[in-house]
Order: sequence, then C-alpha cells, then structure tokens
Amino acid sequence: MTPRDPHRAVEAVWRIEAPRLIGALMRIVRDLDLAEEFAQDALVSALEQWPQTGVPDNPGAWLMTAARHRAIDRLRRHALMQRKHAELLHELEDGDADASARHEAALDDAIGDDLLRLIFTACHPVLSPEARAALTLRLLGGLTTEEIARAYLAPEPTVAQRIVRAKRTLAEAGVPYEVPRGGALQERLGSVLEVVYLIFNEGYAATSGEHWTRPALCEEALRLGRVLAGLMPREPEVHGLLALMELQASRLAARVDAHGAPVLLADQDRARWDRDAIRRGLAALERAHRLGGERGPYALQAAIAACHARAASTETTDWTRIAALYDALAQAMPSPVVELNRAVAYAMAFGPDAGLARVDALRDLPALRHYHLLPGVRGDLLFRLGRRAEARTEFERAAALARNARERELLLRRAAACDAPTRAHDDA
Repeated sequence: MTPRDPHRAVEAVWRIEAPRLIGALMRIVRDLDLAEEFAQDALVSALEQWPQTGVPDNPGAWLMTAARHRAIDRLRRHALMQRKHAELLHELEDGDADASARHEAALDDAIGDDLLRLIFTACHPVLSPEARAALTLRLLGGLTTEEIARAYLAPEPTVAQRIVRAKRTLAEAGVPYEVPRGGALQERLGSVLEVVYLIFNEGYAATSGEHWTRPALCEEALRLGRVLAGLMPREPEVHGLLALMELQASRLAARVDAHGAPVLLADQDRARWDRDAIRRGLAALERAHRLGGERGPYALQAAIAACHARAASTETTDWTRIAALYDALAQAMPSPVVELNRAVAYAMAFGPDAGLARVDALRDLPALRHYHLLPGVRGDLLFRLGRRAEARTEFERAAALARNARERELLLRRAAACDAPTRAHDDA
C-alpha cells in the first residue's frame, strides 16, 4: 500500500459517512455548526492516524467515536457546565463501559431519521435555492467548500459565506431539527426534491463556464436521490425524481464529443447511452407509478425521458405521447420553461408551424425575456420552415444570451451554417 492509499480511503469513507455522522451528532448537540465541527475533527483524526494504523474494520463507528470524544473534550475545555451543557456531557459520556457500543447501535437504529432530519434542515425553504444547494452538498455530499466553488464556478469565499449565512439563517429562524409531518411534509419534500434536481441540472447542462456538462454534480445528485428513495420508499415523487435523473444521466457520455463540444439529442450516438442507468430509471419510474404517482411533476418528466430512452432514433420517438405528457405536465407544474419544451414537442409531433405558434405566444413573457433557449428554439423552427435569415438572427441572439461558452459556440455555428442540414432542438 502506498502512503497515499490511506488518504484516498479516508476521502472515500468521508463521502459515505459524513451525512450520517453529522446527522447523529446533530441529534446529540442540536447545533449544526458544532455537529459539523466535531465531524471535521474526527476526519482530521482519521487523516492523522489511518495512514499509520490502517483503515479500521468499521470506519463509520470509528469516526463517530472520535467525534464524540472531541465533543466531550470541547465541553470540558470550555467549562460549559451550565445545566444544559452538564446534561449534554452526561449524555455523551453515558457513564458506563458499554457507551461506545450503545452509541453505535443507536446510530444504526436512528440513521434513517437522522439523515432525513439533516436533509430537511439543509433544504429548508427559508434559505435561497443557492444556499440550499451549497449547504446540501457540504453536509450531505461531503464536499469541501473548494469543491463546491469549483463545481459552480464561484469564488470560494462567496461559497463559504453562503454556507455560513445559511447556517446563521437556520439558527435565527429557529428551524427545528426534525422531519415535518402531514401536509408540512409534502410542502417541504418539494423543496428537498427541488434542491436535488437543481444540483443535477447544473451538472447536466451547466449554466456557465467552459464545459457543457459537469458529471460530478450529476453523480452527487443521483447519490442523494438514491438515499432519499431508500429513506422514503413510499413517496412516489422521490422515485419519480430518481427515475428522471437516472434516465437523463444515461445520456451524459453522448452529450459531448471528444473535444467537449455539445452533441444535440438528434445527433447523439445512442449506443453510448448507459443501458444500466436506463434500466434503473425505468424501474424507478415503475415504482412511482405503482405508488400512484404517475401524474407527479417528476414522474411526468421521467416518462418523457423514458420515451427518448426507449426509442432507437429521433425519427422513431413517440412524439405524440411526449406532447401529451407535456400537456399533463403543464397542468401539474405550470411554468414558462415547461411551455417552451411543450412547444418543441408539438413541433416534433405536429410540425414546425404548430411549434412556432406556441413559441411566439411566449415571446413577451418576462421570465423568458433573457432565456437563451427561447430564441434558440425559435431559430431552429424558423430554419425548418425555410426562413433562414430569420433563423440566423435568432441563433445569434441566443448566443448573445448564453452564459455557457460551449453552448454559445454551438449557437454561433448554427447561425453561421444556416444553409446546412439541421435537426430538432435537444431534449424536448
């Protein structure tokens, strides 16, 4: 074993164990900052000791024991012997020789509740979507601030402050460390799923930067989705979201060429689509349907993705069914972006004139005024109708609005090559 092997092992274990470790500590200390600090202390201990001693047989239990010891030391060092701290110290020390074994058993018994509490805390609607995403990746993904900053192409101090402010906001708002019940659960679950899909989407189609996709973010979102599916097996929309992410992620390798340039759906080599991911996605979609969730927004989007996954080509895709699914999605989750995608589906199912009429009805919506895909879709439809000068103008406008360098280059190529054959816009 090389000297670096234990460090890689620590990093791998941390990604797996960090959420449950922080969740268990949060249950004990009821303070997010302290829980994360004690967990980080345990990580430092592992980095110091495991290269010499080797990775323990039960690394999660080792980290939990180390974190508990750090917590005890801190409480003693700062002489926090007021009543609540004395009670905390008593709970941590637990007073007898079987404490570690009992804490490990408690950790295993409560792992589901701890993780759910942590997820619902990190994704609380009191935080902005950006703050929720950053805090979720930090607490549940085990990512460092530097890694989160790199993933979102944001300055590290900005991300660090975002996380600090998120924790402060949760504390000041008195957000309880709990899983909500009844109607509140459904309301908050929507926020949780939104955050996970926000992370996935940033990986699937990066909003800015030099790369069109960021697979690492997709992998983190998929991991979170699988955790949620395991913790909430009776929630159909959890399975719907997981199905959607698996099916979309199946195309990742085919979405860029050897030079990193975007490859639109119609031009993708479907032999490069990940068939295992497709099987997982279709199985998750079936579970969502069995649970009565076929009309949920994520399940409907997954059903659309499933139409693409089952088709051998763009030409053999069941566009009429996709258009009908978008009709249902527009009812379940009305939004200008859904309407734009619905217009693309109508163009594929019923002809470019039908699609263009729907796109033109969206042109004055404030939400789409600076959305580059609106002129991008319009340019594609105009091209298909033979109105190539207008198409060029729309592609150039779309390029000017695009923030992603790779996507901007693609749009400019389409503008410059309006006389060349083209195909439908990607990912209806």
